[in-house]
Amino acid sequence: MLAEDLVQSDIGDNITLSANAEFNWIDISQDERNSIISKYRADLFDDNTVYKFKKKDFKLIFKDFIKDPDYKRHYMLVSNNVHETNDENLCGFYKGKLLVSYAIQYKKDLKTVYYYDVLGNLRYVDTFSDNYPNFPYTSKQYRVTGKLISAIYFISHDLQYMYRNNETFRGIWYKDKMYNSKGKQTLTRTNW
Repeated sequence: MLAEDLVQSDIGDNITLSANAEFNWIDISQDERNSIISKYRADLFDDNTVYKFKKKDFKLIFKDFIKDPDYKRHYMLVSNNVHETNDENLCGFYKGKLLVSYAIQYKKDLKTVYYYDVLGNLRYVDTFSDNYPNFPYTSKQYRVTGKLISAIYFISHDLQYMYRNNETFRGIWYKDKMYNSKGKQTLTRTNW
């Protein structure tokens, strides 16, 4: 959670808002954390949430992305630390120094990210809410089988609330660290 102090200055006809943000998840009470967790859970998991697509429906929706026809090129680009081309954003996932998968976000459709194994087989899909990339927005990740894996509420670039497919709170990311519902740090990420 961020505590924000808004400051408004009035200069002629222009009004300027600025914010100072302070991360206070570890300092607030457990009741306050539980309340925040419940709020974002309710925002993420509504009556329109699809927990499991029929496999054939999922494959029909994403039929053009089940296999990456450019997987060799994407593998080489990601292996050489290329994160962006004219048409796509790229991200690699490694075990040690070994590239094990990569993600593609096509610039013509920024609301979807496709995750592939190194042979170009689709493994996961992230779908973003309509207001992406403007904060706040949400994301839902599905396996290629059509099953919901996780849902994330993005407050800002630095702050996200993550839930499992069964609506269980996984943690709050603040910059490169994840904290659980008790305020204890559980993970660190390097791709922030």
